[in-house]
Amino acid sequence: MTENSHTPVQEKAASFNTAVAHSARFWNYMLGGKDNYAADREVAEQILAVIPSFRDTVRAERRFLVRAVRYLAGSVGVRQFLDVGTGLPTANNTHEVAQATAPESRVVYVDNDPIILVHARALLTSTPQGKTDYVHADLREPDTILQEAARTLDFTRPIALMLLGILNFITDSDEAHAIVDRLLNALPSGSYLVISHPTAEFDGEAMRESMRLWNQQGGAPIVARSRQEIKRFFDGLELVEPGVVSCSLWRPDCTGLGVPVEVFHFSGVGRKL
Repeated sequence: MTENSHTPVQEKAASFNTAVAHSARFWNYMLGGKDNYAADREVAEQILAVIPSFRDTVRAERRFLVRAVRYLAGSVGVRQFLDVGTGLPTANNTHEVAQATAPESRVVYVDNDPIILVHARALLTSTPQGKTDYVHADLREPDTILQEAARTLDFTRPIALMLLGILNFITDSDEAHAIVDRLLNALPSGSYLVISHPTAEFDGEAMRESMRLWNQQGGAPIVARSRQEIKRFFDGLELVEPGVVSCSLWRPDCTGLGVPVEVFHFSGVGRKL
């Protein structure tokens, strides 16, 4: 029997405006999904007109997630994952990748998007040996996240904190660092921080224009950060090689198709000492 966990305490009232683009639905459209609306598709096509290769960034970030989770579950033996800002279910979700390597892995997903609530059941599947859970909370509520995640995760053992494409919604850098620090402080030695984050260091003019389009029409404003600004989130951690690099360049698979090209998201993995 598949084991999963789902308690209604975090099921906040779900209401959403389909006339305004939303990041989860926008990302879903970019990945070829069907859980999106006209407003999401409209702003996506506007951004694709500015950056025709933007879908490459979206796919590169998903492939980075797969490689990072395989590294953590396989090479270093992490068995617990706290994935904040998970978005809509797609192929190769964190629990699928982790449990394919280590079936006993436990994964907690966190998101504040009401649509995710509707799809939570799709995420809440697991191997019999492992476990998954879903917490409906905002990244700005780290204490709530930690309290609810403790239902499933053992905070005396290493945990991988996954923050992919979410810190860019915390536009104040001091606030963003305070949130990351609060979450990391609750994790034991041997835990890991995994980040992906948009940047304007690569083809900056086009990226800034695409962000202007999003901020003008999207439901929540976003900000780009430089490589050095993203590296600051790993202060005090041991950065895993190759450090903070384009998502496509973090330990790329050998596909025989040549060297991957840079995309508009940086990524990195760090170990808590």
